[in-house]
Amino acid sequence: MCGIVGAVAKRNVVPILLQGLQRLEYRGYDSAGLVVVNEGKLQRARSTGRVSELTQKSSTTLGELGIAHTRWATHGVPSERNAHPHLSSEQIAVVHNGIIENYEELKQKLSGQGYAFTSDTDTEVIAHLIHSHYKQGKSLLEATQAALAELVGAYAIGVIAADNAHQFIAARKGSPLLLGVGDKENFVASDMSALLAVTRNVVYLEEGDVVEINLDSYRIFDAKGNLVNRPLMVSELSNDSVELGAYRHYMLKEIYEQPQALANTLEAVCNSKSLVPGLFGAEANEAFQLIDRVLILACGTSHNAGMVARYWLEEIAGIPCIVEIASEYRYRTSVADPKTLVVTISQSGETADTLAALNHAKSLGQQHTLAICNVPESAIIRQSKLRFLTRAGPEIGVASTKAFTTQLAGLFLLTLVLAKMRGRLNGEQEQKFLHELRHLPSALQAVLNLAPDIEKLAEQFVNKHHALFLGRGLHYPIAQEGALKLKEISYIHAEAYPAGELKHGPLALVDKEMPVIAVAPNDTLLEKLKSNLQEVRARGGELYVFADANTKIASSEGVHVMQMPEHAGFLSPILHTIPLQLLAYYVALQKGTDVDKPRNLAKSVTVE
Repeated sequence: MCGIVGAVAKRNVVPILLQGLQRLEYRGYDSAGLVVVNEGKLQRARSTGRVSELTQKSSTTLGELGIAHTRWATHGVPSERNAHPHLSSEQIAVVHNGIIENYEELKQKLSGQGYAFTSDTDTEVIAHLIHSHYKQGKSLLEATQAALAELVGAYAIGVIAADNAHQFIAARKGSPLLLGVGDKENFVASDMSALLAVTRNVVYLEEGDVVEINLDSYRIFDAKGNLVNRPLMVSELSNDSVELGAYRHYMLKEIYEQPQALANTLEAVCNSKSLVPGLFGAEANEAFQLIDRVLILACGTSHNAGMVARYWLEEIAGIPCIVEIASEYRYRTSVADPKTLVVTISQSGETADTLAALNHAKSLGQQHTLAICNVPESAIIRQSKLRFLTRAGPEIGVASTKAFTTQLAGLFLLTLVLAKMRGRLNGEQEQKFLHELRHLPSALQAVLNLAPDIEKLAEQFVNKHHALFLGRGLHYPIAQEGALKLKEISYIHAEAYPAGELKHGPLALVDKEMPVIAVAPNDTLLEKLKSNLQEVRARGGELYVFADANTKIASSEGVHVMQMPEHAGFLSPILHTIPLQLLAYYVALQKGTDVDKPRNLAKSVTVE
């Protein structure tokens, strides 16, 4: 959600800013802009279109210092006047991710000082507030620090001044921001992918950090104003990993990357003869002995992963598990238990609602925390005692694919480790599960071979406006994930239900215009599911069934069966996810929607 890029160099930084914004397009945005210092003046370009339109608008813009931004609207409609950067008195320019909660109070105060507001955003108060201190003779660093002390809310900001050609200030609190270090040139960005073309040397800023950035140096100050050192690291990301390559869309590329992403995620296990708590951190063995229940906190797709894990944890490990929507958890009164393992799941590790839920859980005395995440230096990782990195690689498409399946892999490993520690997993069972995990990448590849058939099936959804997804037991959350994918990128209204709930209401919706997609694994609930499917056919509903081998569900009039290659037992949810991802992709492709950047959505949701 929103993206920041900043650069100072002895060359024109506009191409760097624009390329960085293009790399951040996956985060979701509705406007874009940049500003540079050019001969003592601020030169700005803004657009409500894509970054490509901004590129055209800034074709004559030059400068050795600049900041740029893609905006996802919170305060104020998407428009050029609300697009970042925002200026104050043609002297100070600011870009900002996050939300300033006390902006109305600050706006009233600044208006009384004579500042005129030209946008509806909360961000503009930051520019005027910094200027109000800057004009009193404070340095840009001091003016920014003074302004930040008055803000309530979350922010990642970049600040430049017209009379300072080779210095800018950046700061973060509650929103991600990192410093890229080059050879006599330096950068900031919301995400490392934005800087891979110019540097792989990175400093991850901590909560409350303010950094003064010059051509050949930088100084970092913590939330108390103390000069601090943060470690300089070399990013493991490569330029190739964020390139589209031969694929039409990032989402399709990432669907096909899942066998390798799972192999990478499971590498330590697949090369081992046994499962050990150390997979989750040095303190995991002690922590896992002290817990007697699990609380999973997550949003969206990650919440669906948590729902699958609940079935695994309770059936295999025999440990009670509650799964909470992170955005709701801290706003209700809950009964805390210090013997709870609090598991947070997030692709980015910066999801504001999940971070807030984690901190709330800790404030209630639940100190055993585990993060399952794809980004090693993210806030959720840093704020959790234990961690598991999913190693999915960069996920650019807004609709999550490989992040979801690798999260499931991490959660299954957690289940097995806890089961083993609780005496519910003997040596023979452990080896059986390890064998199934080693086989998982090739099993996924076999499912991907169904793509041409699914593409043809998708043609029947192009003119549909609603869809119903059904699953039972362990596969009900997979039906939920399938519905979420379809609505996210094709804009078809889709809902998921446990198949047994059909007769308790949803059956009223079923007619010949309502396609019903069913997940049909060859498990103990298969016969129950078959009865539910007959209820659909009896009402004239059109069925699309993703069925395992030997389910004895055959195609017929009104029943379209897509045969899965094999049944994977407890790992079946991971396999059944793939065809639902492909179905959503091919429906969206045929409807002509923006697959990688669906309307109104953002990849990394860093505001509540």
